Amino acid sequence: MGGAVSAGEDNDDLIDNLKEAQYIRTERVERAFRAIDRGDYYLDDYRDNAYKDLAWKHGNIHLSAPCIYSEVMEALGLQPGLSFLNLGSGTGYLSTMVGLIVGPFGVNHGVELHEDVVEYAREKLEDFVKNSESFDKFEFCEPVFVVGNCLEISTDSHQYDRIYCGAGVQKDHENYMKVLLKIGGVLVMPIEDQLTQITRTGQCTWESKNILAVSFAPLVQQSRADGDKPDSVQLPPLSVRSLQDLSRVYIRRTLRALGADGEGREAGPTRRAPPQKRKRRRRRRCRRRRVNAYVFVGNQLIPQTMESEEDEEEEEGGVMVVGGRQAEEELVEQHRKLGGCGGEEEEEEEEEEATTLEEEEEVGGERVRDIGEVEILKRANVLRDQITALPLPESLKAYLLYYREK
Repeated sequence: MGGAVSAGEDNDDLIDNLKEAQYIRTERVERAFRAIDRGDYYLDDYRDNAYKDLAWKHGNIHLSAPCIYSEVMEALGLQPGLSFLNLGSGTGYLSTMVGLIVGPFGVNHGVELHEDVVEYAREKLEDFVKNSESFDKFEFCEPVFVVGNCLEISTDSHQYDRIYCGAGVQKDHENYMKVLLKIGGVLVMPIEDQLTQITRTGQCTWESKNILAVSFAPLVQQSRADGDKPDSVQLPPLSVRSLQDLSRVYIRRTLRALGADGEGREAGPTRRAPPQKRKRRRRRRCRRRRVNAYVFVGNQLIPQTMESEEDEEEEEGGVMVVGGRQAEEELVEQHRKLGGCGGEEEEEEEEEEATTLEEEEEVGGERVRDIGEVEILKRANVLRDQITALPLPESLKAYLLYYREK
């Protein structure tokens, strides 16, 4: 499934294409997609395919097409502080993006059937926390993944504000999924080849909306011998953050806000730069005119050839004259009044066109990369500099930095 938009050269280029095709429609979703490089979730030998709008599968590892993930993120309507459950969490790519939106006071859980995929997701999550330039620009809700079959979730499990299922759900299992949802919550899942958004409006009332035609592999039902009791999946507990962890969240938030005020802009992984005025396409026209005329010198009539140049610049919406021929016309008119005979005019035109190429420009001393209609301003990691400058023990600084090395 996929192929709805053109392939990109890199992650930003892919996001531009998804925006242009209206798969990404809100700034919150765009920021999350730009912060997480899809290529980081591919095996190195397959990274060249990361920015195509196509699904990818290698063994048990699977990623849906970017257009699917963007529609899911938009349909979920994520907000800070919400609880999220990802059924079939896979590589953790979607869960990590969700964590950037729901923030430190949200809940972010995932259930994945294959243990090797859960290990892969945990490795990718650790790499994001330790090495990604985007991590310090967000308040993050770290996903927690468990191994198990999402059709065997314990019946006494807590409910969630937002749920996504990344495998085809049979009609028989639709109600099973619905009971995991809080009243007012949103569930997005593929049912009968339609990506469907289901909103729980009451204890026993629901509203459904088809979003997109899709093709997903069906949920795997656990095979067991007759009489065997299925292994129930225990979802992660809803734990309260420790005072130490809360202190870290608020210290980082305060420092980030101070840094944003000092720079006069909102903190974020990327920022739209102010629209740059592009140089307009101009056409420069140089005209050389040769005029044969006769002038009186005393009592003699002497032929004389005169040349003049006329430069014109044409701009969009009109013509701007730089050099004219007013003096020449006045001179010829004077000759005619004196009885001179004007000869024929010869005109030569030379035309040049200069098209200005789009280049990288600097705004406020920082580099702007032009990627179409959206120009993204990459910001330095101000938060890290602020933390390292604090008069605190190194061990506490490391804790505030989540033990990041850069």
